[in-house]
Amino acid sequence: MELPVVNHPEYVAKINENSVFPIKKFSSLANYLLKNNIIKKFYIPKECSVETLSKSHSLSYINHIKNKTLDKKSETKIGFPINDSVIKRSFLATGGTVLASKLALNHKLACNTAGGSHHASFNNGAGYCVFNDVAVAANYLKYKKNIKKILILDLDVHQGNGNSDIFKNDRDIFTFSMHCKTNYPAKKSKSDLDIELNDGLEDREYLKVLKNNLSKLNQLNFDFIFYIAGVDVHFNDKLGKLKLTDEGINLRDKTVIENFYSRKIPLCGVLGGGYNKSFNKLIELHAMLHRNCSYFF
Repeated sequence: MELPVVNHPEYVAKINENSVFPIKKFSSLANYLLKNNIIKKFYIPKECSVETLSKSHSLSYINHIKNKTLDKKSETKIGFPINDSVIKRSFLATGGTVLASKLALNHKLACNTAGGSHHASFNNGAGYCVFNDVAVAANYLKYKKNIKKILILDLDVHQGNGNSDIFKNDRDIFTFSMHCKTNYPAKKSKSDLDIELNDGLEDREYLKVLKNNLSKLNQLNFDFIFYIAGVDVHFNDKLGKLKLTDEGINLRDKTVIENFYSRKIPLCGVLGGGYNKSFNKLIELHAMLHRNCSYFF
């Protein structure tokens, strides 16, 4: 048996040609995982239902996306054109994280090849995030699967402000964000635990901070983990301000996965951000999540 990984060909949507967002990474990552024998097949998600979405987003916002009636200012804030392709991708990628979370419940580890859209909040999207897939999946597990203590472990270089907004009054879902202090968003929200990092932080100090915080989180005895494994912490990322190497990111992923796997706590891994100056390097870095999960699996 191999690691369950979720992917859909329509994770690649039609967006602006000059967008800084590397939309083709989703198909390239899928091909890389198959070519390098990290996995042999994918689980194919369905579009997330409006009912499931509505636990994390307002019906008004969901319908504006679905019906292409979102105002231009809100569309600009997201950074994607709200066209048929982007809409389908948004429903599918969110459904993909919901499916991956169910697979993780059954198999202890599972991954999506998209996800981590952590800037989308209850009433709006932002920063290349239409729907907050992890928030939607966390609420799905809470309300449909009766999972009570959920941790969202966000190691993207940007703060997971959408998660902290959606769960600010929820005592069952714990939001942890370890991010670059001076990076987007300019105005940070308040997670249950925010760790702000200085510009230029390198592997050794980063991993030390991470391990210290994992020790604290272990004391809270979570029942399920969502891991947002953003690779925009890399030194060659266009939008990151940290200085992690390939090996630093690999060790980060190993540390997180082993920490929870050894405690038999199910973990669902999602991509998070990555805007590396080298597209091929970006794919290698994203694949570390799946490679490491596959190793422990």
